[in-house]
Amino acid sequence: MTAASCDIGLIGLAVMGQNLVLNMNDHGFKVAVFNRTVSKVDDFVANEAKGTQVVGAHSIEELTGLLKTPRRVMLMVKAGDTVDKMIDQLVPHLEKGDIIIDGGNSLFTDSNRRTEDLAAKGILFIGTGVSGGEEGARRGPSIMPGGNPAAWPHVKPIFQAIAAKVEDGTPCCDWVGENGAGHYVKMVHNGIEYGDMQLIGEAYDLLQRGLGLNADELHEVFAEWNKGELDSYLIEITSEIFTHKDEDGKPLIDKILDAAGQKGTGKWTAISALDLGQPVTLIGESVFARCLSALKDERVAASRILTGPATKPAVGDRAAFIENVRCALYCSKMISYAQGYMLLKAAAKENGWNLNFGGIALMWRGGCIIRSQFLGKIKEAYDKNPALENLLLDSFFSGAINHYQGSWRKALVHAIELGVPTPAFSTALGFFDGLRSERLPANLLQAQRDYFGAHTYERLDQPRGKFFHTNWTGRGGRTASSTYNA
Repeated sequence: MTAASCDIGLIGLAVMGQNLVLNMNDHGFKVAVFNRTVSKVDDFVANEAKGTQVVGAHSIEELTGLLKTPRRVMLMVKAGDTVDKMIDQLVPHLEKGDIIIDGGNSLFTDSNRRTEDLAAKGILFIGTGVSGGEEGARRGPSIMPGGNPAAWPHVKPIFQAIAAKVEDGTPCCDWVGENGAGHYVKMVHNGIEYGDMQLIGEAYDLLQRGLGLNADELHEVFAEWNKGELDSYLIEITSEIFTHKDEDGKPLIDKILDAAGQKGTGKWTAISALDLGQPVTLIGESVFARCLSALKDERVAASRILTGPATKPAVGDRAAFIENVRCALYCSKMISYAQGYMLLKAAAKENGWNLNFGGIALMWRGGCIIRSQFLGKIKEAYDKNPALENLLLDSFFSGAINHYQGSWRKALVHAIELGVPTPAFSTALGFFDGLRSERLPANLLQAQRDYFGAHTYERLDQPRGKFFHTNWTGRGGRTASSTYNA
């Protein structure tokens, strides 16, 4: 083995790391690998990577010695302190111009810091989102790189080779922006994923409880939906999940405990939305729905005390009911993406990122968990109008949502009458009705704030930015509180 013959090094041989290595090898790149539990290196080289060009290293020093310059080292380790500790161990073995890539689900503010800290040492940093799970990593993920732009030309050939490709061969990978932009876009992707999964869950629940559909019938409904406007990876795997039988021949889905887990990216998205003052209600509601699901024992106890509708209403036309649920899912999905793009736009402004919104939709078209035909419509909307203020104002989205809203509303009426919780469907419709309202009751809210706290208000008959205070009780003073938005 010649020294310094490897194109890239990868640290972290869990399932994502292993599959990315094999993907790189398939595309002609020679990869050196290292893992903190060193025995895993030999095990991987002897088994999964047997017969490949993959080279095992037993120390970080050995790993960096195997790499061509500029050295490229990709970390696929747990987000947080582990990344910082690994960077600290790597830096002494690197030279100016070498590149560290963090491919985990890191918080974007950590990537902001790492880009700056490493640049001061002459090391180039990339923080990249990688989506697609185990299968995506092996066959072609969606890759969302950001960080130090000087690093991009050195990793572009590798990343674009291993990424998923859309119909015309365009890779689902392109430069996102500086500092933490890549990880921010991946965070919003994951938040939208939370929303998509919650919406699908609500559709399933409504069909199951409203129509009494069994697993085989649910499979048929979702398989049919996947042939049309809802065509997507998540709808496809949902239809397949309903076909899976347990050892006793009964549907496995009916035996899975209804308590959802989460790793934090949905929560980070909701927190960022609050920080930026963006009403990303559907992702926030999806996070809270997982939290509520986790209170299994409390829900069991409550189910014995709290009652719902006294009688189950007749649903009527089964086909119409299913169509109403489909429309609710489709319209709510549009709201979720519109809100996600509102957040991306606000974050770009806040951080000085020049995000390519159509390009982001293209990166999500293949390889990632939220991949769907629907994303092509987002790409078209931003190609048509790069300065589009809100996705819902595009003619395709406004046309579809205006057309289907009657069915969407009927689905929610079904849910209310049946006592089936649909927090994401409901908050999506609430947002839609709020966005299309020229006037909201915030005038009363401002009056209340001024009444008890002298927080002032603006007037419809005066220019924006001019504030007024009223002595509502006759006992207050003339002094108003300072005005600011938290």
